[in-house]
Amino acid sequence: MQSLDGGVLPAIEGVEVPAYDRSAVGVGVVHFGVGGFHRAHQAMYLDSLMNDGEAMGWGICGVGVLPGDRRMQDVLTSQGGLYTLVVKQPDGTLEPRVVGSVVEYLFAPDDPEAVIEKMAAESTRIVSLTITEGGYNIDQVTGEFAEDTPAIQEDLRAAAVPETVFGLVTEALARRRERGLPAFTIMSCDNIQGNGDTAARTFAAFARLRDAARGDTGLAEWVEENVSFPNSMVDRITPATSDEDRARLADEFGLTDGWPVVCEPFTQWVLEDHFSAGRPPLEDVGVQLVEDVVPYELMKLRLLNAGHQALGYLGFLAGHRYVHEVAGDPLFARFIRDYMDHEGTPTLSPVPGVDLDDYKTTLIERFANPGVADTLARINFGSSDRISLWVLPVIRHQLAQGGEMERAAAVVAGWARYAEGVDEKGEPIDVQDRLADTLVPLARSQREDPLAFVRNTTVFGDLAENERFTEAYLWALDSLHTHGARATVEALVARR
Repeated sequence: MQSLDGGVLPAIEGVEVPAYDRSAVGVGVVHFGVGGFHRAHQAMYLDSLMNDGEAMGWGICGVGVLPGDRRMQDVLTSQGGLYTLVVKQPDGTLEPRVVGSVVEYLFAPDDPEAVIEKMAAESTRIVSLTITEGGYNIDQVTGEFAEDTPAIQEDLRAAAVPETVFGLVTEALARRRERGLPAFTIMSCDNIQGNGDTAARTFAAFARLRDAARGDTGLAEWVEENVSFPNSMVDRITPATSDEDRARLADEFGLTDGWPVVCEPFTQWVLEDHFSAGRPPLEDVGVQLVEDVVPYELMKLRLLNAGHQALGYLGFLAGHRYVHEVAGDPLFARFIRDYMDHEGTPTLSPVPGVDLDDYKTTLIERFANPGVADTLARINFGSSDRISLWVLPVIRHQLAQGGEMERAAAVVAGWARYAEGVDEKGEPIDVQDRLADTLVPLARSQREDPLAFVRNTTVFGDLAENERFTEAYLWALDSLHTHGARATVEALVARR
């Protein structure tokens, strides 16, 4: 048995390890939000470049901001940044690989100054983000930066020690401006439509507020003129690592890892080629560098991400607990394909080089991969952000165009029924959402007041006032309460 403790590279048959001298890797990327997806995706691509003898100046310094990031700091620090990426094939076989592109990790609450100076260093040319859909501090109704958030207000004070991503990054940019250094690129890798545009809008908004609060001038303008915010589409299903995953890695390969990452074989990254201070040659390892990522991004958000939501709540209520169980159920597979064909696809622009029929077929095959064992609880996490960004835009587009949206409305009803916190067998559901304290009581009141849930304007805006939407929603909600999820899906499928 070998361990990654101390950053020691193992020599184990069947486990690929970095082929490069990690002591020669310099930090060029500071990444906020080092979780499973970042380590299965961006960090993997950079590791591949380094294995090819490229990008040795583009190593990653990970940064944690939230209290829950402490464990990642402990694990990665003890392992010298090393971790095992385990690809799970559909037949159940594992393909492990030790990744070495993360060469440093900083926990911002312990030493915010170190984080700021790491970004202010001339060698840092990209600051990347996987801070989740809710991490951009956007008011879901107005679409604007929520400046009244207490943590934001605290970071705007002149004497404040920055605590938020916005405060830390903007302070680093201010120092670079003062020192005459070029701006770094801020690269979002989150599942948000126009993720780069969203980052540009929110960081510029924070910089303007900072200028006003401190009586400064010019930082916001400098950020807007000098910082690049490329849009990107990122794709790889990466379920939470389980104790079983750790045990299989140890039993089958003799390798112990405090926090390995598991993922599907498929990976894709489509990235706009807009960078302030250079970039690694990502095209050499399969990244698609394009001028406009929007068509690819919408394809993924409204088919894959919204498709996950279409399976998640209804599948859970019907008794499934894993994505592959729902996707392997012929009824639900038909339902999700109908959603993709008749509701998601009509909202898309042409996608260069992509056959959408093939893409949708492949998506369902990916969802049905039993090796991945992705839980429905994971994809149902943070519903208020995910539904708002992935499903509601489809509904609004289809309402405006007179198109079909009954399945998407049923997905919203499935979420509302799920948010009651009790499944169809009377067992408790652990509703994990930042708005749970508001939404769960509304969901529990909807048997007496059926529109209570969707009248929450923070999430739904004015959708509850749309007669076409409420008719479809109320039918689905009543069917879920009266007949259950499976019968509701059967009725929707039978309509065609």
